[in-house]
Amino acid sequence: MAGLLKKPVKLALIQLASGADKTHNLSHAREKVLSAAKEGANIIVLPECFNSPYGCDYFPKYAETLLPSPPTPEQSPSFHALSSMAAETRTYLVGGSIPELDTKTKKYYNTSLTFSPEGNLLATHRKVHLFDIDIPGKIKFKESDILSPGNTITILDLLEYGKIAIAICYDIRFPELAMIAARRGCFALIYPGAFNTTTGPLHWKLQGQARAMDNQLYVALCSPARDMSASYHAYGHSLVCDPMAKVVVEAGEEEEVVFAELRGEEIESARNGIPVYTQRRFDVYPDVAAGP
Repeated sequence: MAGLLKKPVKLALIQLASGADKTHNLSHAREKVLSAAKEGANIIVLPECFNSPYGCDYFPKYAETLLPSPPTPEQSPSFHALSSMAAETRTYLVGGSIPELDTKTKKYYNTSLTFSPEGNLLATHRKVHLFDIDIPGKIKFKESDILSPGNTITILDLLEYGKIAIAICYDIRFPELAMIAARRGCFALIYPGAFNTTTGPLHWKLQGQARAMDNQLYVALCSPARDMSASYHAYGHSLVCDPMAKVVVEAGEEEEVVFAELRGEEIESARNGIPVYTQRRFDVYPDVAAGP
């Protein structure tokens, strides 16, 4: 497990305030990405649905066509804006997520795009687990009314640093995805997400710490800023957990950019001190990373 993170890397989480104007959202995201890069960030993360309001009523209106790739600027202004941001700042950019329409199947997805410092698309993650919940008297939400689920685990290699995994929001509640990514050599799990003011206080930080503790790697959660005038109230509190599950940085509720330096020796120290990687009993239970 040594050498998962080849050299220290500075990570930025942009807890962005977005509204109904997509053009403004993209311009505002660019301002924040450029600012984070000037602060020395090498990997920059935007939140879930950074280019639009979050909600089933908004997914079709704001959806963009991504296939065949690359789309035209008319088909996906967000794709081209993200590509330009990454190239302009010479950073790896995890583009939160955007609503996507597959024109062939007529299906909608919640999709994250990651770009290289040259502005090239490195990975596309369609949210695998859809947010369908009903907490009586608190919140009811059903993404599957509009969205379809993705069907792949997204792992990508940032050549000078190592591997990361990308997943979206509700995906974090499913530890199998994180276990597989970790056992395939990732140094970090990155989750753009929009927990709300009901589930956020209960589980947002807990989920980040649990995935970090289980897998002894870095976990980053990037939320939109809270907007109480919106129909959906994001929790905020974007954060980074280290491989010992300590929260090393956490935002508040408002728009904010937070930074963390990730170091390979922290992963090695956690795994050497509590060596669960050599203590697992796959003769007693299956290794989910081994596949069916």
